[in-house]
Amino acid sequence: MSRGTTNDRRPAPHAADGHDMIRVHGARENNLRDVSVEIPKRRLTVFTGVSGSGKSSLVFDTVAAESQRLINETYSAFVQGFMPAAARPDVDVLDGLTTVIAVDQQRMGGDPRSTVGTATDANAMLRILFSRLGSPHVGGPKAYSFNVASVSGAGAVTMERGGQTVKERREFSVTGGMCPRCEGRGAVTDLDLGQLFDDSKSLNEGALTIPGYKPGGWNHRLYSESGLFDPDKPIRSFTKRQLADFLHREPVRMKIAGINMTYEGLIPRIRKSMLAKDKEAMQPHIREFVERAVAFTTCPDCEGTRLSAGARSSKIKGISIADACAMQISDLAKWVSGLDEPSVAPLLATLRQTLDSFVEIGLGYLALDRAAGTLSGGEAQRVKMIRHLGSALTDVTYVFDEPTTGLHPHDIERMNRLLLRLRDKGNTVLVVEHKPEVIAIADHVVDLGPGAGAAGGTVCFEGGVEGLRASGTVTGRHFDDRARLKESPREPSGALEIRGASAHNLRGVDVDVPLGVLTVVTGVAGSGKSSLIHGSVPASAGVVSVDQSPVRGSRRSNPATYTGLLEPIRKAFAKANGVKPALFSANSEGACPTCNGAGVVYTDLAMMAGVATTCEDCEGKRFDASVLEYRFGGRDISEVLEMPVAEAEGFFGSGEARTPAAHRILERLVDVGLGYLTLGQPLTTLSGGERQRLKLATHMGEKGGIYVLDEPTAGLHLADVEHLLGLLDRLVDSGKSVIVIEHHQAVMAHADRIIDLGPGAGHDGGRVVFEGTPAELVAARSTLTGEHLAAYVGA
Repeated sequence: MSRGTTNDRRPAPHAADGHDMIRVHGARENNLRDVSVEIPKRRLTVFTGVSGSGKSSLVFDTVAAESQRLINETYSAFVQGFMPAAARPDVDVLDGLTTVIAVDQQRMGGDPRSTVGTATDANAMLRILFSRLGSPHVGGPKAYSFNVASVSGAGAVTMERGGQTVKERREFSVTGGMCPRCEGRGAVTDLDLGQLFDDSKSLNEGALTIPGYKPGGWNHRLYSESGLFDPDKPIRSFTKRQLADFLHREPVRMKIAGINMTYEGLIPRIRKSMLAKDKEAMQPHIREFVERAVAFTTCPDCEGTRLSAGARSSKIKGISIADACAMQISDLAKWVSGLDEPSVAPLLATLRQTLDSFVEIGLGYLALDRAAGTLSGGEAQRVKMIRHLGSALTDVTYVFDEPTTGLHPHDIERMNRLLLRLRDKGNTVLVVEHKPEVIAIADHVVDLGPGAGAAGGTVCFEGGVEGLRASGTVTGRHFDDRARLKESPREPSGALEIRGASAHNLRGVDVDVPLGVLTVVTGVAGSGKSSLIHGSVPASAGVVSVDQSPVRGSRRSNPATYTGLLEPIRKAFAKANGVKPALFSANSEGACPTCNGAGVVYTDLAMMAGVATTCEDCEGKRFDASVLEYRFGGRDISEVLEMPVAEAEGFFGSGEARTPAAHRILERLVDVGLGYLTLGQPLTTLSGGERQRLKLATHMGEKGGIYVLDEPTAGLHLADVEHLLGLLDRLVDSGKSVIVIEHHQAVMAHADRIIDLGPGAGHDGGRVVFEGTPAELVAARSTLTGEHLAAYVGA
């Protein structure tokens, strides 16, 4: 008996099996307050909490950032010199880390040559496939690439050989697939010359009507004093040679006004200085000029395919690479699966797996030639997931930032299965998320809060989902919240008629969008919601559109500069002290001369992480000491920028500091739930939800009768959604028409009218499958949305 007991005794656990936790102690990144947590490995952990509570600071800026930094340190100093240098996160102990693969919601490259195919390597595989099987054969893989131009050349090459200088004639040629007309962009830009200048006037009479080209300025003097034409002669009287020099001349160095300058024709100069920039990053008056003066049309030579005639002529079973890239990916996957060619079998297997991953993740409605910059944040994140789905790697930490953004409840179920599949392969999965459907599948939950910004940064709960429900935290209390259907929805006061809408996958849609009420446009991802509203609602003066384009800004940008709040504040300071407004800008005359208004001094340490130290002269206040002597309402400008929005609203709302223009902007920021942000907080530190609401607050000040909001619940906590519904109601009650493109069931249930598109995505969608009240949709249960909404409200 005793011998049996001895045999049954299990061996002591191996020391290597004891590392089953990622331990974080004393994390202080951004607003974290000495946070200490233990995250179980090979489990699915969801991080919850109100927007701005510190979730991303803990997951991305601490755990993921340190893992990436440690991996980079394994390379030589030479290799590290080519990598982005990162400082160690502000944390006492980080133990048990594994390799982190972070899949965030950063938009994919906005370069017009970046497409879904190039971003996922599917294009690279198709190019090899066509170079091997395409008929007629036009060249190697480069011959099918719209990023490679055809070039050739010849000349003498001088080299040292055997102690002698030898000259040899060499020739080279590269056959690329780029369309020479549009240079692989698929579109050409035509400038309306009538918007650039008035040809009845001379240059000295102010013929140029381009922003920044007023007489006397250097942009104007470049032409008026070039000596190539008479500046007192009307442009319409120029000779052919003079007009060619004025409009099209290639860059040339010449002396103008006694200074050596580069002269360039007006059209190439405008293309480089204005058209090469992202339209969203332009100043409003320049953007207005570009929209007025430039017409973007499909390239007539390649018909928008970006490819040369040779690349388009080569086909496999009657399909060219342009046809393949234009197909819906779900159809392309079927076509590729029908190819049976042993010579390229490994390539076909990998290509099939990549295309099947698109379909599995719910992106089968995209096409490979879709520009990457046009994807929403949620679509971009799922495209980045493609390369990880079939990976054989295990014991990796995957970090996701709200992977359900932009997903219909039907698609969220599919996303949940993918997250669980990654976990079941032996990986640690960390998810920052607000949706209760995702929180419900978690093995472990970390809830941060209790508030946002300075009121957050602590761990309120750690444990299982049932424990969260009973915890009494903000997330726990709102976890089972369900918005109810309205008993008496508002009646529309009119309708916005849309007739024959056919943008993207829409099939000649006719619909009357109700006005004077809260209308929700819904449907599965890719069903045509944004195409219908953004593509068909006229962009006239009466429409205020708040889309999902990212808020842009450097670390010098903050809520005060972005919303225009700083302008009335600077003027108020200037008026009260009898000085110039420019003194009260840290980017202008009032900047601290030591740090140039940055508040910190950066020291570049080559391949080591740069060091940012607080400026000793201004102590991080960013302003020159003389500027801080001027006060308004008892505060200097740096103290005002350190105020939270809610405090500033009271400060500028009454008393000696009363400033109505500033108070109106602050009221809107409080309305969208951003009362806790400080006026001078850098935009780079805001979460996705905070940026979305900041943009909403900015647009609320615009005059317009129709508001179009694209997924305003993105990045919002359950508790904040309730606040948003109240804001939407106030907009409608004030006489506005509100059209919301949304997947969140709480917003659907709260709507007065619903327009549901579908029934599926891509060419399976593009039709209106329901119009009416939410109650009628729930009663009918005729669509996927109806089924999920009925389950949500418990009908």
